[in-house]
Amino acid sequence: MSNRETTTDVLLIGAGIMSATLGTLLKELVPEWKITVFEKLANAGEESSNEWNNAGTGHAALCELNYTVEKQDGSVDVSKAVKINEQFQVSMQFWSYLVNHKLINNPQDFIMSLPHMSFVQGEKDVTFLRKRFEALSNNPLYEGMEFSDDPQKLMEWIPLIMQDRASDEPIAATKIDTGTDVNFGALTRMLFDNLKSKDVDINYKHSVTDMKRTSDGLWEVKVKNLDSGMVERHTAKFVFIGCGGGSLHLLQKSGIPEGKHIGGFPVSGIFLVCKNPDVVTQHHAKVYGRAKVGAPPMSVPHLDTRYIENKKSLLFGPFAGFSPKFLKTGSMFDLVTSINPSNILTMLAAGAKEMSLTKYLIQQVMLSKEQRMEELREFIPSAKSEDWDIVVAGQRVQVIKDTEASGKGTLQFGTEVITAEDGSIAALLGASPGASTAVHVMLEVIKKCFPQQMNEWETKINEMIPSYGVSLMENPELLDKIHTSTAQTLGLKEENKVSSL
Repeated sequence: MSNRETTTDVLLIGAGIMSATLGTLLKELVPEWKITVFEKLANAGEESSNEWNNAGTGHAALCELNYTVEKQDGSVDVSKAVKINEQFQVSMQFWSYLVNHKLINNPQDFIMSLPHMSFVQGEKDVTFLRKRFEALSNNPLYEGMEFSDDPQKLMEWIPLIMQDRASDEPIAATKIDTGTDVNFGALTRMLFDNLKSKDVDINYKHSVTDMKRTSDGLWEVKVKNLDSGMVERHTAKFVFIGCGGGSLHLLQKSGIPEGKHIGGFPVSGIFLVCKNPDVVTQHHAKVYGRAKVGAPPMSVPHLDTRYIENKKSLLFGPFAGFSPKFLKTGSMFDLVTSINPSNILTMLAAGAKEMSLTKYLIQQVMLSKEQRMEELREFIPSAKSEDWDIVVAGQRVQVIKDTEASGKGTLQFGTEVITAEDGSIAALLGASPGASTAVHVMLEVIKKCFPQQMNEWETKINEMIPSYGVSLMENPELLDKIHTSTAQTLGLKEENKVSSL
């Protein structure tokens, strides 16, 4: 029995950073459109966007070494890093617009300045880091980046990492002072507070269970009210599926051909969190190392200063974990029920291809706390077990699909948007860089799904994002201007005029 039926222009599934961003952009572009949100949990930003479930680096590709690949000829390809950095700048501009227009307040509650560093050990990796630095340091997006392999200099930069370091093997680091830490949980909640004030209909404890296309081209969505148990039916012109690991099942239920031959593989993250304030105060940076052989890119080890609940924290990880759930609050049957006749061959091919990943995950799951501490001691030689607790972070579902370049069952390490040909429905799948590039990704959704409106919306988009459609790397003057204004608006450092998240 249904107790409520509504018709809406835009229906957003999931109250995470992606829906928050898309809803906010559309409310600015077409304030008169009716927007409805359904979220299974009791509040916004509780799953993948939550500060304890999300790395919060603001992936600006300043320090994440997996975005710069060493080619066979020994040179370093930095194109992916540059692309992600450009996309991050788009997010920064949009957040500045929201603060300037009083749509969100107190930016320091979600974004803080923090140096971003890469740290490597061993001659081979030191050579790689030097080459990476040389490839990036002339790029205006990376202005102000420093490289050092001098232990005394590194002692100034990262005292906690250098203290009691007995090994005499070569070490090196790069540092850029205008990185940031972003609390995406706090930002998501701020965006939803703003949407609520703009009469967006936000429904918590409502789980979307099914959807189908109606004869008039609309989408009918079946929603269960988790408090009353009643089933509701809602109709929408446009649907966005932005519920993290929960997106794949709903994409499959939509029946759109674009959703076929796609699978998902869940990987959970486990962090060590420092509970000794004396240790926390000795470190002030995000420091990324290199991933171990066979590790997925999301498992690059990093020692992160974080600001959570307005308090400085120190986290190390992630260690990979495995659970068949697609969400922390999901079902143990998520993985099994995501396999269907259209994607079973894709999934089997991935299983055969990814033996090293499977082996890596099994090894990670079997690690004891003390073995995890040993990995931490590669970063902090003097780390004591009693100072650290284990925290299970969010679930990420890596996309598996067939690609021309890599063939059947290829594991994708990125953020993917799947849209129906007519633009009436879009789903977001995947993981990093995710939240950091949310504004860029949602603008792509708008472009694909509302092509006929783009001409009239372009002026407003340019007001919100001054660099829209322009390469900042090729326009250093515009980059300089944007860096200065976003740093001032968001209360960030601008010594090097580079902002990174």
